[in-house]
Amino acid sequence: MLRFAPSPTAEMNIGNMRVAIFNHIISKQLDEKLIVRIEDIDKENNIEGKDKEILELLSLFAIDYEYAIHQSDNKKNHHKMAMKLLMNKKAFSCFCSDDWLNKQKDEAIAAKKPFRYDGHCEGLKDDVILNIESPFTVRIKKPEENIKFTDLIKGDFNYTPSDVDSFVILLQDKAPTYNYACAIDDMFYNISTVIRDENHLCDTPKQIHIRKSLGYEKEINYIHLPVITNIKTEDKLSIKYLIDEGFLPVSIANYLVLLGNETPCEIFTLEEAIEWFDIKKISKNTAQFDMNKLRSINTEHLKLVDDLRLSKLLGFADTDIGKLAKLYLEESSTIKEIKTKVDLILSKKSPLDGFEKEFEKLRECFKTSPHFDDFDDLKKYLSSETKLEGESLLKPLRYILTGYTNGPDLGNIYTLIKNYLGEII
Repeated sequence: MLRFAPSPTAEMNIGNMRVAIFNHIISKQLDEKLIVRIEDIDKENNIEGKDKEILELLSLFAIDYEYAIHQSDNKKNHHKMAMKLLMNKKAFSCFCSDDWLNKQKDEAIAAKKPFRYDGHCEGLKDDVILNIESPFTVRIKKPEENIKFTDLIKGDFNYTPSDVDSFVILLQDKAPTYNYACAIDDMFYNISTVIRDENHLCDTPKQIHIRKSLGYEKEINYIHLPVITNIKTEDKLSIKYLIDEGFLPVSIANYLVLLGNETPCEIFTLEEAIEWFDIKKISKNTAQFDMNKLRSINTEHLKLVDDLRLSKLLGFADTDIGKLAKLYLEESSTIKEIKTKVDLILSKKSPLDGFEKEFEKLRECFKTSPHFDDFDDLKKYLSSETKLEGESLLKPLRYILTGYTNGPDLGNIYTLIKNYLGEII
């Protein structure tokens, strides 16, 4: 069993989607099920409706998962396992106040040392604990031996007991902390492989320690992906933004698999990637997001889209509109950009600056013009009726038909819009 564990506290970004895609691919290759676990235990920061949006985006990208759960629904298991740790003296109640802990942290910073819990409450006896009325957290005792694991991309890791420390697993309100909830859930759902961003690398020894303290010895395979950065802004681009901008899900998925990877070809679908994808070939280095590269890939996928389907993406149901859209792929690379072109073709135009008289002559001539299948025949007719020729004819004519003074071959455009001339003129 694999799991994709997004948080509903922020927009789903390109890094999150790459993790989801890789989980999807690996689950298919291993013939194991994939579940989605919405990590919603941070109640204060959860954004209403974000969990549904995440699932909708996964569906849009054809991420195949068995079912979705919310981490908050597993609260009973979190408490049950915390009680087991307390009873087995693997965890202890900590009454240290925030002020006391912050003072120790400040002293550690001043001494240029990492903060470590000093074990102040670890040795408290049961009768003493029963007589303390102050609120408390629950801490797991630090491991007695080093925590070792191998990451499939980054290699071997070895953390000392001091590195792991005696960390909090239940807060004062008895809500589970992130690492504790993850470790328990991965254990209960029998997760075999964890694929996530490398910023969770330091969480791994803590989660391993929690499970080992509970006697769970099954080894989980870990794969931590290098983070994606944006060359110009360092911002994490949201998937919703890219979709709204007119990038196809298949194009985004293609680029995220390609990013920092060795692939046999540049343009492919997720279904095709399942056949040859090798996660060991992912670069260990930070991956840099390149919008121009994504645009290029999107253009190639738009060329492959069925003409009728493409027209429907633009709000029509006409193969000619799909073919028209593809004429603009030399200068446009997203659905949004192409739709702007097509919508302008079918909209009312104001006279063209510098060619106002010519514009009006042509528009009036169009109103009484017979239908022409061939653009050259139309052009000859308009020239004959208006006495316009050369730039005085072609420039305002292109503008009337497209809303632009340059672009793809006008003859090719006319063939696809001739049935819309009444609306255009």
